Amino acid sequence: MSQTVDRALSILPLLAQGPADLGQVAERLGVHKSTALRLLRTLHEHGLVHRQQDQRYRLGARLFALAQEAVENLDVRDIAHPYLKELNDECGHTVHLAVREEGEVLYIDKVESRYPVRMYSRIGKPVAITVAAVAKLLLADLPEGERREIAEKLEYPQYTARSTPNAFAFLRELALVREQGWATDLGGHEESINCVGAPIRGADGKVVAAMSVSAPNVVVTREELLTLLPLVRRTAEAISREYSGTGDAPRPA
Repeated sequence: MSQTVDRALSILPLLAQGPADLGQVAERLGVHKSTALRLLRTLHEHGLVHRQQDQRYRLGARLFALAQEAVENLDVRDIAHPYLKELNDECGHTVHLAVREEGEVLYIDKVESRYPVRMYSRIGKPVAITVAAVAKLLLADLPEGERREIAEKLEYPQYTARSTPNAFAFLRELALVREQGWATDLGGHEESINCVGAPIRGADGKVVAAMSVSAPNVVVTREELLTLLPLVRRTAEAISREYSGTGDAPRPA
């Protein structure tokens, strides 16, 4: 990277901490005020910084617009799919990706198990929100008041003896998921199906999607499935790094 570009880009994190005057910018960059002024003017022309009436500089509106546009154009499914496929290749079990939209949690991607046994789930289908691991991960990230409001409005079908019985139990489960950073569905929707999941986060740390590995207990026991938790979490973290642009996650082939 050229020195000029490097210096100009170094101004942006400085101004993210709050407005700064020309002298402060020059001092932080270790350059003469004339050099700092030239860099600031260039950034100002592109709308990336704004000069206030008090002659201090702050981040410009154009920068926020670009960031918002970039986020809106990110497709978590496109980014996640190679990682989901790699995880499926390694463990052999069904892998799901889900997001929350308009009060529902929906599967947006699925990589089938390599075994003859197939799960009923399909892309675009809402999940059983009170028991599914991916739903717990997405709801657990919400503020406490919103979690409580949602929990109190939900119905609690008793799919199996392990299904979540009521709002109190659901909120307790969400609090645990929020604390530990992962979730399970151990026979809560179908007695014979177990699932373990982990969250995918954006640059702001908020959960934007959730992924899971599911398998029938005729293939692996729930204890055996839980041993995959570290691998599931590493996969989710790799997707999060690539989605948020916060690290260099090696992209699967």
